[in-house]
Amino acid sequence: MSHSNISIFIPHNGCNHRCSFCNQIYITGQQKMPDEIDIENAVNVAIKSKNYDKNNTQLAFFGGSFTAIDRDLMLKYLETGYKFVKDNYIESIRISTRPDAIDKEILDILKEYKVKSIELGAQSMADDVLLANNRGHGAKDVENASMLIRENGFELGLQMMTGLYKSDFEKDYYTAKKIASLKPDTVRIYPTVVLKNTQLEKLYKSGEYEPISVEKACSDGAKILKLFYDKGIRVIRFGLHSIDEKSFVAGAFHPALSEMAQSYIYRDLIENEIKKKGFYKVLVNINEISKAIGNKKSNIDYFKNKGVILEIIGDENISRFQIKIEK
Repeated sequence: MSHSNISIFIPHNGCNHRCSFCNQIYITGQQKMPDEIDIENAVNVAIKSKNYDKNNTQLAFFGGSFTAIDRDLMLKYLETGYKFVKDNYIESIRISTRPDAIDKEILDILKEYKVKSIELGAQSMADDVLLANNRGHGAKDVENASMLIRENGFELGLQMMTGLYKSDFEKDYYTAKKIASLKPDTVRIYPTVVLKNTQLEKLYKSGEYEPISVEKACSDGAKILKLFYDKGIRVIRFGLHSIDEKSFVAGAFHPALSEMAQSYIYRDLIENEIKKKGFYKVLVNINEISKAIGNKKSNIDYFKNKGVILEIIGDENISRFQIKIEK
């Protein structure tokens, strides 16, 4: 049974900084802070679902900076969640927070309430990018917090963004390498989207910021994804899950963004192997055929325009993101 989260979204609360890209109301779809009843209702709905597995389910507090909110409110959330862990309805608790909102005292509290996984919004490991986007912390804060989290026995998750204001592919790839060096258990990658009522919207409309396109997000993202896959780091999301259409201004949002980025990995693999025009059979993992073909046969058409005709064939003996070429 695969892992699942019962997600509780906390709107912008506890952050002393308004990042250039941030509008939590549009991202979470919520304006009010959840209460104990909201949490109980979410768990009760989840446990009645057909495929519910308590041993692989976490109550996850996402959205705001969990450890930076009012301490009494944080403890109230933890106490409510802990009841479900203690009564064996869920396996543990997961939270997301800022790198500069982690210290030993906070970790001791989280451990007491059976928090298992902590995700940090690193976003970039380039200090100039963090400063330009008003993050309010530096790359060193990410490193220090990650070290503390791992030393205290928690699962570490790190989140990064691509295409941020003042960033480029070189800085994004540098961020990915630095994040990989911290040995996280999981990673989330979010290509930047411009939302209404944000600093990025002002920068975009003034012409100072050019948002990353869907195509570039996928082609660049393929290289970053491959880096994490090669190091055995699990990527649990690429791109926003959903977005309020009324809030979208510009940038890399597409409901199939993750699969499209993975198809670019196969495009790169094939292009590295095939140097001449002609017909080729490409063997891939049997479960990866659609990704190798590409969204709406994008990879087939891409190579056809180069004079290369491909037949994609499934082979159960080939691993994910590996190929075998037959002429």
